[in-house]
Amino acid sequence: MPDLSLQKKAKRLRIYISEKDRWRGSSLDEAIVNTLREKGMAGATVFRGIVGFGAHSLIHTIRIEVLMADLPLVIEVIDTPEKIEGVLDTIYPMVQEGLITIEDVEIVKYTHRYLNPLPADKLVSEVMTTDVVTLDTEMSIQKAWKQMLKNRVKATPVIDNFGKVVGILTDEDLLERAGIQQRLSVAMRMDAEEINQELQSLEKSPLKVKDVMTHPAITVLDSETLGVATSRLVKSGLKRMPVVNEAGMLVGVISRLDILRQVANITFELTAHKIPTGAVQTVSDIMSAHIPMVNQDDDLSLIIEKFSKSDSNRLIVVNGEGIAIGLLSDSDIVARVQPEKRRGILDALRNIGKPPAGKEPAFDLMSQGPLTVLKETSVIEALKVMLQDSRKWLVVVDDKNKPLGLVDRQMMLEAMSVVKQN
Repeated sequence: MPDLSLQKKAKRLRIYISEKDRWRGSSLDEAIVNTLREKGMAGATVFRGIVGFGAHSLIHTIRIEVLMADLPLVIEVIDTPEKIEGVLDTIYPMVQEGLITIEDVEIVKYTHRYLNPLPADKLVSEVMTTDVVTLDTEMSIQKAWKQMLKNRVKATPVIDNFGKVVGILTDEDLLERAGIQQRLSVAMRMDAEEINQELQSLEKSPLKVKDVMTHPAITVLDSETLGVATSRLVKSGLKRMPVVNEAGMLVGVISRLDILRQVANITFELTAHKIPTGAVQTVSDIMSAHIPMVNQDDDLSLIIEKFSKSDSNRLIVVNGEGIAIGLLSDSDIVARVQPEKRRGILDALRNIGKPPAGKEPAFDLMSQGPLTVLKETSVIEALKVMLQDSRKWLVVVDDKNKPLGLVDRQMMLEAMSVVKQN
């Protein structure tokens, strides 16, 4: 079964025949539909007309007073130009009297339940998290960063005195506009003394939350559906989004993880059906084939160089046989090198300095035992594995455990979503 979800241009094949037409002892419409299915077409539909006439100018109608068993039929198929062209040679001789047309069409959406198991009709209010940490506009960036560190929240809604959402503050905002030195995930791996030093330096800043926050914030209504929320998250590239009521007041937050959990919770319903061949996406369909990778013996300077060139916060560590044996994040490096090297590493990761000298190999710095799945694993099964192990990344491997690609939560969300493509 072809996947038309990534196609834009396609062809529509229309076959105009009659109910009385036959092929090898069967009705022609049934014979054509069976042929199209055997040829692996995306789908076919037979339309039965209520009145019409053809080449013989005879009126065919479904009206009771002149009921005929010879009504006009139209069989419609939409697929790639190559598939339509390929099946035409088989269909052409079957139509001994009728009409066949082909025209260009543009696919706006093509999906089915096995490609998009998202419960899109659920309300955001049923899924959102209601216990939300917030900031106010007049709070100093020092207090805001301290609160974000304490609660381990990378993106925090900012509200006014009436509880209305006026913006959102992220660690990226603070990196770009307030002078903090690292992302939240890195800061959380630093020791208390280093964190206190940075907080003390922020005390001198006159900036307030309102000066550095992103505004207006992208929000979703609690009365909107999960399908709308997912589309908004995917299109904006956000990981979480404030939920507001009709008055614009904050009532919750919905995250990428909240949505993926909903998908994982309903997948048992899908396994009860006989799933069509090719209908389920596998991780090989959605993975990023760009693999940021280092060898287990690569030293600190080479590791940091790979980080800066890959534009990624994680690297796959492989052994001499090219087998994935670990994952290495920028926060792993900060946490596992000597404290005196951390400032130099942070500067190097931000491309504002050279990495400090160090012989620490990737093997000593990595997190061992990466979560791996075979390329044939379905997206839904891979999602279950990710959520069960509370992982953000999966390494897709071949049957020899050699890495082929990476899958993260964002890719999962996009695979589950029903976003209209521009």
